[in-house]
Amino acid sequence: MPGRKRASPARTKALNGGEEAPLGLAEAKRLFSEFRTAPVVVLAVSGGPDSLALMLLAARWRDAYKQGPRLVAVTVDHALRPESAIEARAVKKVARALNVEHHTLRWHGAKPATGVPSAARAARYTLLARLARTHGAVHVLTGHTRDDQAETVLMRMSRGSGLAGLAGMARLVRRDGMVLARPLLDVPKSRLLATVRKAGLAFADDPTNRDPNFTRPRLRALMPALAREGCDARNLARLGRRIARANAALDTVAAVAERALVAFDRNTLRSDVDGTQFFAAPEEIRLRLLLRAIDRAGHEGPAELGKAEALLTALETAWLADFEQARLKQTLAGAVIALVSARLCVAPAPPRRARAARAESKP
Repeated sequence: MPGRKRASPARTKALNGGEEAPLGLAEAKRLFSEFRTAPVVVLAVSGGPDSLALMLLAARWRDAYKQGPRLVAVTVDHALRPESAIEARAVKKVARALNVEHHTLRWHGAKPATGVPSAARAARYTLLARLARTHGAVHVLTGHTRDDQAETVLMRMSRGSGLAGLAGMARLVRRDGMVLARPLLDVPKSRLLATVRKAGLAFADDPTNRDPNFTRPRLRALMPALAREGCDARNLARLGRRIARANAALDTVAAVAERALVAFDRNTLRSDVDGTQFFAAPEEIRLRLLLRAIDRAGHEGPAELGKAEALLTALETAWLADFEQARLKQTLAGAVIALVSARLCVAPAPPRRARAARAESKP
């Protein structure tokens, strides 16, 4: 019996969904089309292959329209590695060749001993937002890929995140007065690598991307083994999209329930709801109603999901014990949540200093 004929490289690439093929102009037009009318678009370019591909494709897309938006590339030098300044200069050289304006922003000041990735990310977005405002730009584009999305979903799964977390990164999100956009979020990293290699661009290799001291690189190292079990980047990203769809639907249901059940006073930021109606709602809707009320009334940032879940359990326990005389009062995220005589009330809590002073004055 004759052996099977070996597939050609081109056919193998096609069978793999073209996941190693460079992106062409037609795809660039599709990826960036929604930004065509923007006067200025800021590109976050670190010098790695993903962000270099972002700048390259954006430049080709702009040139195709002749009068596309002005592109401003920004490299944030976190000053965490001695090579970072050299990498920023390399990006500037590529940007000049592409006729893209370039700026390097430096993260000054002392760096934290722990939580470096999170602190660096916050500093980066703050600097990007500041520059975007200076140039009159609303959109800041990053080079996050499908692989990044898969790692994010996996990381949040490992931490037991709720639906909003498991949805992964949003393609468009408002942050610091700007619209943070991730046009490459559905594109495999392999295609971006192929794109920059075909263009002959040298890219930076950040060793922290493989540092096992950080969570994301440790999960990245697991991806080949997970992929063999079907848990690859494509499926993880698909899972994130489906969860995002379900989360958006539940948010809509919660908003409708809120309008029907919750009395909200805009002057006092107080929310009131009848306990019978509140506890008759599905648990997920109850939780979302509670979180919405706390986030409106509180002054200490969004409530942590785990703490809100524990509070909801305590409220339900008190309600089931004696719903007519149920009494419970707790503080969370700068809001006071009180269950009294079959009504649930959420209102702003006094500042911590005032609460402490009252506690000290008690005999």
